[in-house]
Formats: sequence, structure tokens, C-alpha cells
Amino acid sequence: MQHELWNDAAGGFNPVSAPDYLPEAQLREIQLRRLKAVVKRAYDNVPLFRSRLEERDLTPDSIATLADVAKLPFTLKSDLRDTYPFGLFASPMHDVVRLHASSGTTGKPIVVAYTREDLDVWSEVMARTFAAAGLHRGDIVQNAFGYGLFTGGLGAHYGVEALGAAVVPISGGNTDRQIMVLRDFGVTAICATPSYFMHLAEKAMDMGVDLKDLPLRIGVFGAEPWSDALRARMLADTGIQAFDIYGLSEIIGPGVAGECQQHEGLHVFEDHFLPEIIDPVTGEPLPDGEEGELVLTTLSKKAMPMIRYRTRDITTILPERCGCGRTVRRIRRISRRSDDMFIIRGVNVFPSQVEAALFSVEGTLPHYQIILSRDHGLDQMSVEVEVTPDVFSDKVRAMEVVRARLAHAIEHILGIRVGLRLVGPHTIPRSEGKAKRVVDRRND
Repeated sequence: MQHELWNDAAGGFNPVSAPDYLPEAQLREIQLRRLKAVVKRAYDNVPLFRSRLEERDLTPDSIATLADVAKLPFTLKSDLRDTYPFGLFASPMHDVVRLHASSGTTGKPIVVAYTREDLDVWSEVMARTFAAAGLHRGDIVQNAFGYGLFTGGLGAHYGVEALGAAVVPISGGNTDRQIMVLRDFGVTAICATPSYFMHLAEKAMDMGVDLKDLPLRIGVFGAEPWSDALRARMLADTGIQAFDIYGLSEIIGPGVAGECQQHEGLHVFEDHFLPEIIDPVTGEPLPDGEEGELVLTTLSKKAMPMIRYRTRDITTILPERCGCGRTVRRIRRISRRSDDMFIIRGVNVFPSQVEAALFSVEGTLPHYQIILSRDHGLDQMSVEVEVTPDVFSDKVRAMEVVRARLAHAIEHILGIRVGLRLVGPHTIPRSEGKAKRVVDRRND
């Protein structure tokens, strides 16, 4: 950990000293030095990586510039499953102090490891994430990310403590208790998935608790895509400023990138994570400013370095300098993944497109599901969306008006008509973690 970040007069985190503001030439020098070191570490200690380099007649000495990263092979999520559980570790187990894992709902879980130095880096980048969102020493942060094998809870926890703020480690669920703690503890910030926070806000309203009357001013949200329309809804309903954060367990967990108070993209902590954008079909690198798939290389990870990891997240590296003064580059907010797409009647559809249509129509609530089915060999799509009590109570006039507007908005964005069902509040199941937006019944 770069301990000088914590040497301000108050003994807490000093964001001005963070590498976020380094001159670009100095930042690139750090990146190249660390890239060379991490490639050598993976080559020396990870048989799969070494064999792939040898197939290409490459060695660690082949890396002379940052652009040479494009010579290296990609790492895929399937590689982590194929080498389950510890086959990609570059550190012996006696140096590993933490293991996390994915849920494994689609097969073998993804196992990730951390040395003590890795945990220090994780705490540092999370502290920088929170500082960018405007949190500081003296804040009280309710951490409603799930603890356990999921990286969100502990990643945020240690970042809050490194910042010098107070963390309330409540984890997910038990929504009535969450609301009591928000009110009684004077909580000023909350971490959660955006869908769970909207469920919490809805429940608070039912309990007669107006979140606008509480000290709560900031929400830090991640673990699932969410839109600027949802950000606006959060501000209108709760009065908070909402900040997006980005990360994935394979790289480190949360803390890869985060929004500053400009809300114009997420700053990547480039001294620890080298971002690239590639064409998702050809794998060829794309220049800053062009949309493609985000590829990340860990520059300081010891236990489990990831070299050119294909995230499947679609975004753009923004070429302009941010008005906040940070020199680390930004990525556009991620609203879709290359593997999220499904095809209906020859049209490529992403869930984020449906959400954009729903939030453009007044009278809807931020709770919906996309249902995929198959009829006579053809894929079909329908959307269930909750509407406000006022709309639902007027089942003839108001419902038909909202239905017509939604149908038009979806057809305008997707170019096809889909089934549409309006339901009352509290109809669609809520999640304490990531929301389940797509229900695939095509193989039922």
C-alpha cells in the first residue's frame, strides 16, 4: 500500500496525494514497469500462461512498451473454471491470506486469491473510489453489499475503513432493520446494488420513513448495470447523489473504477489496472473513443495476476480529460455486456435498451422483468413492468395510456413489437443482491 496516501494532518486519507492526479508520463512509466513485472510473475508461476506465451514464441522480455500488451494472449472466464480451484495462482498457499469465489450458478465457481499486499491494494483503490464520490473521514457508511464469498461486502468494508470513515457492516437483506439503522445511526452514505436500494427506498416509504429527511446524502452502487434514468429516479425519490462503481472478482472485486462528482464516466485506477478496448468479434485493439469490449490487466496483483482478461463488458475509454483534474482515464458507464444480448426476430436486444424505454414513460416503477419464451420454434419476448398505484388503480384509462406509451417507446428503441404486461406495485420479486432482469423460459 502507498502509505503516503494516509499522511494528512488529520491522520486519514488524503485524496490529493493519490496517483489519480499523476502527470501522464509518470503514470505510463509506472504502468510499464508494473506490466513487465506482472508478466514475468505470471510466466514464472502460472503454467497455463507460460505455455500460451511459448506457443507464440514470446517471453517476458517481449514486453518493451505498453503497446506490446497486445502481443499477449487473452485470459477468459473459462480459463478460471478449467483450472478450478487454484490453477491460476502465482503465489504459494502460505502467502495467500484470503479466498473469494463466485456463486457458481453457471458451472464451477470462479475462485480468486489475495496476498496481504493484494488486500492493501484493494483497500487503497476502494478508498480512492469513495473519495472520488465525496466521502471522507467522519462519514457513516452503511454497507449493504453482501459479505462472504462475494467480493462486494469486504471490498467496500476495508475501503471505508482505509478512508477513515465509519462502516456499518450490515450486509444485504433484513430490509426493516436496514431502514432502522439508516435512521437511528445517522447514516450519511450507503453501498448496495442499485436494485436493492430502490427496494429499500420503496419499503421505507411504506413504513412512513422519508429518506429525504435523513442525513443520507450519497449512494455508492455497483454489481449490476444501471442507467442515468435510474439515477434521476433515486435523486427524485430519496434526495441522494448516486455514484456508479465498477469491478469484478477476477480482477480484484469492486475498486477497478469509480465515478467522481462530475458524473461523466468512471475513472480507472490505472496504476493498478491497465485498460484496453478491443473489437469483441476480432479481438483487435481499438483506439480511445471507440466502443468495444473492455479488457483488463492487473499490474500489481500477486496471488492471481490476470493478463488481458476479457470482461465481456461493452464500453469506451473516454479520450477527454475530466474536469475534476484526475489524470487517470475514464470509461463510459457500462450498460451492457456482449454476452447479455439475445436475438428476437433477427434483432439484437440488450436489457439496458428495455430499461431506457421503461424509464422514459411516466407512471412506471423501476421494477421489471424480461420474459423469453419459444412458440412454434420462434423466440418470443415479453416485458412485465410495475406501474404506480395511481396508474394501477385506474385500470381502464390510465393503464391503457401507459401501455400505449410503453409499447411505442420499446418499439422505437428496439425496432420490434414485444408483449407487454403492466402489473401493480410489489408484484415482481425483489432481490437482496443482483436483480434478475431476464427470465429465460425457452427451454422449459
